[in-house]
Amino acid sequence: MAETPPAKLDTPTDIQSNKAATVADALNAILADSFALYLKTKNFHWHVSGPHFRDYHLMMDDQAAQILGTTDAIAERVRKTGNTTLRSIGDISRHQRIKDNDKDFVSASDMLAELREDNLALVESLREAKDIVDEAKDNATSGILDEWTDQAEERAWFLFEASRKG
Repeated sequence: MAETPPAKLDTPTDIQSNKAATVADALNAILADSFALYLKTKNFHWHVSGPHFRDYHLMMDDQAAQILGTTDAIAERVRKTGNTTLRSIGDISRHQRIKDNDKDFVSASDMLAELREDNLALVESLREAKDIVDEAKDNATSGILDEWTDQAEERAWFLFEASRKG
């Protein structure tokens, strides 16, 4: 017996469907990057070592929690525009732009530098998304993007300051 295809989402929105799809594409890419950055941050949190272990371990845990805290809001914004969001680890991997780090060992200084650059890349993606949502007149998403940008900039700043010598 053939399965009936799912019904098209009929979520009420005043955003034109083609613009809503563009907003959803931008947000789904940010969502995928957020999950990739979350997992990398937790990976580094679990594997950090060295003289600043406790400070780095706690900072990375705080940052990972903050990143994970944005994921539900991102996905819900996609749904509110009448679109679908990511469904699986495979779907995340098809959309993510932040690269995984599967190395057996990464020095603490390299961890901080890589996470800093990844957060700055996320800032760039958030700013690009801001232009897209502003074009679509999606004011709700636009305002939230400002908050997420500020959070990512703060994480990059903390990682930079923690990595300074002397």
